[in-house]
Order: sequence, then structure tokens, then C-alpha cells
Amino acid sequence: MIISTTPNIDGHKITQYCGVIAGEAILGANIFKDLFAGIRDLVGGRSATYEKELQRAREIALKELEERAYALGANAVVGVDLDYEVLGQGNGMLMVSASGTAVVIQPA
Repeated sequence: MIISTTPNIDGHKITQYCGVIAGEAILGANIFKDLFAGIRDLVGGRSATYEKELQRAREIALKELEERAYALGANAVVGVDLDYEVLGQGNGMLMVSASGTAVVIQPA
């Protein structure tokens, strides 16, 4: 399955639009991860824990997007947009959503 942020895919013709689809992932970081990330933020540097959680959430959202595209008979998703949000105040919930248009493509 080709997943692209562009509205079309070079070398392929879109033959059918199957609809707008979305995939979401909401993950929570536990209290110890939050504590250590806070300490790292105070002394500088990157928070590897949050980076890993962010990557995992993005992968889950894109996998859901792919599964929903397959369910519609699509073989690609174009115009993909990724959004990131922190939910709640102080509870460490991270939401990643991916949306795009499921399409059927064939070589041009």
C-alpha cells in the first residue's frame, strides 16, 4: 500500500476515489516516564521516551489508515495529513491522527 502526503503518486493514475479515511492512536505515558522526561527537560536534551511514544502512536495511526483503505478496496492513500495533540492537562495522553483519501491506482 502506498501512503503519500501528496495529492497524486508519480507514475500512477488514480482510477477510483474510495473516500476520506482516518486512523487514530491515543497513548498514555506513565507517571515515571513523565517524571524522567520532566527532569530531562530541566537539564536540557531530548526525551527519548516521548520520542518513542510519538513514533509508536504515528505507526499505529498509519496502520489504521492502511487497514481502512484496504477495507474500501483501495491500494493507496493520498493527501495524508498527520496531526499531533496532547490531551488533558498533566496526564500525558498523546493523540496522533492520520487522515487522507483512499484511492485505487494503476501504472500510468
